[in-house]
Amino acid sequence: MRHILRLTLKWLILALLGLTLVACALHLSNSEDAALPEPPEDSLRIATYNVHYILLNQQTGDWSVGDWDRRKGPMDAAFKAVNADVIAFQEMESFARGSDGSVNLTLDFLLAQNPGYAAAAVGDWREFPSTQPILYRRAAFRVADQGWFFFSDTPDVIYSRTFNGSYPAFASWARFVPLDGGPAFWVMNVHFEYKSGSNRLLSAELVNRRIAPMIASGEPVFLVGDLNARLGSKTMETLEATGIAFADVPGSTYHFNRGLNLFGAIDHLGYIGATPVQGPLVLQRQFGGEWPSDHYPVFADFRLR
Repeated sequence: MRHILRLTLKWLILALLGLTLVACALHLSNSEDAALPEPPEDSLRIATYNVHYILLNQQTGDWSVGDWDRRKGPMDAAFKAVNADVIAFQEMESFARGSDGSVNLTLDFLLAQNPGYAAAAVGDWREFPSTQPILYRRAAFRVADQGWFFFSDTPDVIYSRTFNGSYPAFASWARFVPLDGGPAFWVMNVHFEYKSGSNRLLSAELVNRRIAPMIASGEPVFLVGDLNARLGSKTMETLEATGIAFADVPGSTYHFNRGLNLFGAIDHLGYIGATPVQGPLVLQRQFGGEWPSDHYPVFADFRLR
């Protein structure tokens, strides 16, 4: 019996060592330490960043109001480091209960700290879900149009639940007109549900239908956000059927709020009518010794055709 126990223990230890080695190898293979380059001349820097919601009814613990007080300085530092012309956010929500969006600590803070930016894809929370804003340089663009739809059988009903009845998930979008007379362009900002593959596929099919008129306009279109899917997946292939190309994002974009880079990118930058000239890059680093979110910001530089 002792021999069997020792043998079992030995194999358990070996198995744990093996799993540790696999995790280390995955972490290294999905890690990037890219320098922060300046945007090329006459380019447009597009970014996406899932910043995680804040729990308004909790004062301590992960994602609480107290935790936000610790994270907000690093969040602003990450925002400034990305230096995007247009950046789409997901989970920019201060969550109490229900759909009440009257408080948005992250949005208010970033706008206060960065007066050169304004927010598109926002409005009265009772009429416009404002937890996926798109921030842009106010001196460079004006917003010509904006809107939203939910990944649901009733996509135009605000806060409607997803196809299988899980929590609401949606797309926000805006059309930007450069103030220097350059071509107008569209940005659609999505966050697909993470648990259900069928929800993601149905959401992708709905996105295809809603993005088709934007593509048909002949103006450049960017499809960005947290797709909870990897390049090459059925979800991504469904979206690519529209003619949208997705930049091959290097390394992990989700890190478990621990800097653990165990699988490839799930946050993506898609485009049509534009040419990538630099990136994409993933900003896999702490700021002030803190992780601002459990995702990293992702960005790339484009020229509009």
